[in-house]
Amino acid sequence: MNLLYANDRPGEYPRSWYAATAAELAPFPALQGETQADVCVVGAGYTGLSAALHLAQRGFSVVLLEAHRVGFGASGRNGGQVGSGQRLEQDELEHMVGREDARRLWDLSEEAKALVRGLIDTHAMPVTFHPGVAHACRKPSEVAHAHANAEKLARDYGYDQIQPLDRKGIRALIGSDAYVGGDIDRGAGHLHPLNFAIGLARACAAAGVRLHEMSAVLNIEQGPRPVVRTASGSVRAGYVVLAANGYLGNLMPEVAARVMPINNFIVATEPLGPRAAEVLSEPVTVADTRFVVNYWRLSEDGRLLFGGGESYGYRFPDIVKTVTKPMLDVYPQLRDVRIDHAWGGTLAITMNRLPCFTRIGPNVLSASGYSGHGVALATLAGRILAEAVAGQAERFDLMASLPQPRFPGGAALRWPMLVLAMTWYSMRDRLGI
Repeated sequence: MNLLYANDRPGEYPRSWYAATAAELAPFPALQGETQADVCVVGAGYTGLSAALHLAQRGFSVVLLEAHRVGFGASGRNGGQVGSGQRLEQDELEHMVGREDARRLWDLSEEAKALVRGLIDTHAMPVTFHPGVAHACRKPSEVAHAHANAEKLARDYGYDQIQPLDRKGIRALIGSDAYVGGDIDRGAGHLHPLNFAIGLARACAAAGVRLHEMSAVLNIEQGPRPVVRTASGSVRAGYVVLAANGYLGNLMPEVAARVMPINNFIVATEPLGPRAAEVLSEPVTVADTRFVVNYWRLSEDGRLLFGGGESYGYRFPDIVKTVTKPMLDVYPQLRDVRIDHAWGGTLAITMNRLPCFTRIGPNVLSASGYSGHGVALATLAGRILAEAVAGQAERFDLMASLPQPRFPGGAALRWPMLVLAMTWYSMRDRLGI
């Protein structure tokens, strides 16, 4: 079974609140016949769209191929968080790669947030950036760690945007007794993820990128000028950029060994009206400290968008049942609220939760595996990929040098082994360990 078609109709966005409120974007034609370009980009999520845009702005001719619609995958379905830092905290990165490279990674993450906001403004995208990402802790030890992390970022990295919260502070912010403290990062934020992807696509088209939807890539013939083939056409290019993330499948086994697709789910309630103030006293987004993270925010029309639960494999479970249980653990007062939308999506994780940048060949590059931190990092990855194609590979090589172990068990056994591991961590979440 192919993840591209396991849970979705070809060429249709899932029935999400994002799709219901998406900005208008006329379909792009499928690739027909043979064509040539300087660069062929595979995948029209944030990575591919950003890479195509930055390449076109550098004067390259670009063909962008998407199996479904622009932003169809995780880019159009995620929680919309534009977070600070990498997926790992800075103390972990310092231990892993040393202080100098940890600092470079922090600076890249700050650039990533600024890039998202800059693209929105420069291209007048149909997107509003809402500042504020809160982190809700379940245990006093987690609160102590969060506050120490805020102190470290202020002291060692000059980042003073994080406000520590005690039990009273987190309760006042999120209207729930489920947490004992946390923090709020005023330098991070959230947005409508599908409209950001649509904004990037509009910018690509205006810059001269040839976008083709309904053009799933079947194979890539590597060589001095690789050939990328779909069912109805082919692209011969000087470079190929792979940006398919969790939907890469077996197109490149070298990447698949290090990048694992997993599924995550979100529900949208009916508009809450005055009750919205009981859920969040500020228009911020929240993520908690569970291993299988709960995350939530209010939509612009006053709905609770709540994400939680994961699955491993092809088929999605009962999404409403999967997500409403953790939602009601946090907000039992919403038991009578109607669920209007429920959707799932496939993202990609790596063993160490750092992005996987790979030079598959001298003219085939890949970036993926953002591990739930992709709105900002994937957008920056596109810029970095464009730099590498243009011969400025220092930042790509930094990311590619990060340790990136293979998943144990290989492609055949990685899902069963991951299920065993995640089941254990999910049980720890339920027991509060």
